[in-house]
Amino acid sequence: MPTPDFVLELRRKVGHDLLWLPGVTAVVLDDAGRVLLGQRADNGRWTLITGMLEPGEQPAVGMLREVYEETAVVAEVLHLVSVNSQEPMKFPNGDRAQFLDLTFLCRHVSGDARVNDDESLAVGWFAPEDLPDLPPSHLHTLRRALASDGVPHFARPE
Repeated sequence: MPTPDFVLELRRKVGHDLLWLPGVTAVVLDDAGRVLLGQRADNGRWTLITGMLEPGEQPAVGMLREVYEETAVVAEVLHLVSVNSQEPMKFPNGDRAQFLDLTFLCRHVSGDARVNDDESLAVGWFAPEDLPDLPPSHLHTLRRALASDGVPHFARPE
């Protein structure tokens, strides 16, 4: 996956230290209730469509950009599903990052799903009862989105 220029610039200054980064996830449904998934080129896993926001980019706008860039699908946002701090991760090159993820429920407007960049091996629509193997966090996010009532989920203070 290509690393955004602003991250490369940060990495020149901080090396492999942990970066806190804004991310977005799209749960895109078509009129038949199928969900749009992409098979990642970096690890071969099927996932929801995700991406990183550029500096100053509005989350919903950036998420729709990512959906189009990766799948050639034009979507519209229905509502924010959740805001979550994900677990820190370490990339093969030693870089460490932690994402603040905003997940949006969206609907398909136009476009035939297809690989539209070099980040995916395949893209497609899947019925919720006939999904490929998804990472547990993506399956949890999908279930939360399918059950959402329009009130965003977030961790509340105890």
